[in-house]
Amino acid sequence: MKILSVHNVYRQGGGEDVVVDQESQLLRAHGHEVIEYRRSNRERGDDLFSKLYFARQSLWSRKAAAEIQALICRRRPDVAHFHNTFPLISPSSYWVCKRLGVPVVQTIHNYRMSCVRGDYFRADHVCEDCLGWKGPLPALIHGCYRDSVAQTAAAAMVLAIHRVLGTWRDLVDVFLALNEFGRMKLIEAGVQPGKIIIKPNFVHPDPGVRKESSTDYALFAGRLSPEKRVLTLVKAWEKIKNVSLLIVGDGPKRVEISKAIGHGSLANVRMVGAVPRKELLEMMKGAAVLLVPSEWYEMSPMVIVEAFACGVPVVASRLGGMAELISDRKTGLLFRPGVVEDIRAKVAWALEHPEELRQISDNARQVFETRYTAEVNYPLIIQAYELALRRAAQNGHAERVVRDSRPSG
Repeated sequence: MKILSVHNVYRQGGGEDVVVDQESQLLRAHGHEVIEYRRSNRERGDDLFSKLYFARQSLWSRKAAAEIQALICRRRPDVAHFHNTFPLISPSSYWVCKRLGVPVVQTIHNYRMSCVRGDYFRADHVCEDCLGWKGPLPALIHGCYRDSVAQTAAAAMVLAIHRVLGTWRDLVDVFLALNEFGRMKLIEAGVQPGKIIIKPNFVHPDPGVRKESSTDYALFAGRLSPEKRVLTLVKAWEKIKNVSLLIVGDGPKRVEISKAIGHGSLANVRMVGAVPRKELLEMMKGAAVLLVPSEWYEMSPMVIVEAFACGVPVVASRLGGMAELISDRKTGLLFRPGVVEDIRAKVAWALEHPEELRQISDNARQVFETRYTAEVNYPLIIQAYELALRRAAQNGHAERVVRDSRPSG
């Protein structure tokens, strides 16, 4: 099978970019041909002209549409698999696929279809004000995208116009949700349940379970952004003395976090910046626990699945997809989002119960082996592609004959 993989790469790489690369590698390993179309947010400038230009591109990118059309005509893919289209690819590319008879599969990594920010997070709390509306009017009132009324208006216009056009409703044949939580949010946003398949993230290659546990440090790994709530961890560590906190990552909150660490007696908190993924996995294997204090609806954080693969217990917020990924006291520990005292209590429990923590580690690894390996994931991807091919043919989106889904060659 030939698959056109479409993704707008983020300026600062994250779990979503890793997922896209891993899927391409997995498909190629099984003999499929993957045709990649990539745009990068590093193409964007920060001056006013660039912001205006890319605001228009996010609504309808002629450049991306033309380039994808040329790829389809030259390489003739069987199916197009979209990940992120914002802002440089835009929904214009769905229309190209429909016109040329290529079925569309869309993985939902965030909430961009119903939230201009894409994360249901505003003013330091979860916000679903736009979810039940026909249009993103609340976003305009709040000016919540990048704290800019103008940029919010541009992002809101993309949502409003493509809802009216029925772009996602009519042109996407199959939606891939990462878990049941993501599926339910899609349904609340108006997607037909029959169009949704649950296909979780996976880790490949298998990093292997760690050989020995450690109590030297707890680990946070991720983007240092407001919704990740790293400052909440720093505050929790003001009274945690028997284990240090290692913060790995970079982002807009880096300077503020560094200043918070520099004040008071926080010698047991250390920042190391972003590191290559291979090095991060080794750090993870050495941690007592992995901490995920996010206060937004995380879909399916790759860092949690990676921790499961390494046999590392996860201590996370009881929120969004995290509460679905982790079974409390069985595959990890859950705390009340944003409650510093509860974070401290869960970390203390973990350190005081080494035998129970070892069992949690074993359980987490077992869950990885049964749900989040490449071998488990591959049939789900192919199922989605085959369903998209059948649905497109039934709906008359494609005039050409549906091809055999077996690997080409």
